[in-house]
Amino acid sequence: MEEAHGGSLLLDEITEMPTDLQAKLLRVLEDRVVRRLGGARSVPVDFRLISSTNRSAEVAVKEGRLRRDLYFRINTVTIQVPPLRDRRDDLPILVRAFLDRYSAKHARAVEDIEPEAYRRLLAYGWPGNVRELQHAIERAVLICRGRTIMLSDLPEAFQSASDEAEVGTAIAPSEVPSGSLEEIERASILKALDATRWNKQAAAALLGLRRPTLYSKMRKHGIPQRRP
Repeated sequence: MEEAHGGSLLLDEITEMPTDLQAKLLRVLEDRVVRRLGGARSVPVDFRLISSTNRSAEVAVKEGRLRRDLYFRINTVTIQVPPLRDRRDDLPILVRAFLDRYSAKHARAVEDIEPEAYRRLLAYGWPGNVRELQHAIERAVLICRGRTIMLSDLPEAFQSASDEAEVGTAIAPSEVPSGSLEEIERASILKALDATRWNKQAAAALLGLRRPTLYSKMRKHGIPQRRP
């Protein structure tokens, strides 16, 4: 919390926090000071608190998993994030981001995904949401033998399925975007720019990217900085 001073602090799965710790968190939010374990000095803190949960916070309050007073204290602005299957436009950007991240993390020169493997990723229902996608891409990067992820590098559910109906219910085959990962990523960026009237800040937020990252990807794909 001291390190978050002047910035933001994310508490993931806050409904899983022990209730005694919730009481201490509430005290920090009310008093805006923390005291280190065994310390005698109170340290002022000022941060933006972001809390996330995959459960209904209201139900957690009724079940006694989330303190009612803490819930009312943190429930200032609520953002409902739909499941990944309901925001398929995010998939190309997420796939590319995870591919770049894990290629760098594991020092693997994996740069692309073969069309059939990519088509299966886009058609899958993703019951585990972004975490499942993240783990699927990391696994593929780790076992990939070349620069391109093949269908055989994906989890077994993708390899054994004969069609999209077996691996998920997100979209029909005719709705799966065609083209390479690079082409679909470029199209996704252009779509976000058009939707925001080429407002780079808004487009980056829509794509879940930092603005410098969006500029970098625009240069990579030869997208002009101004609307043509």
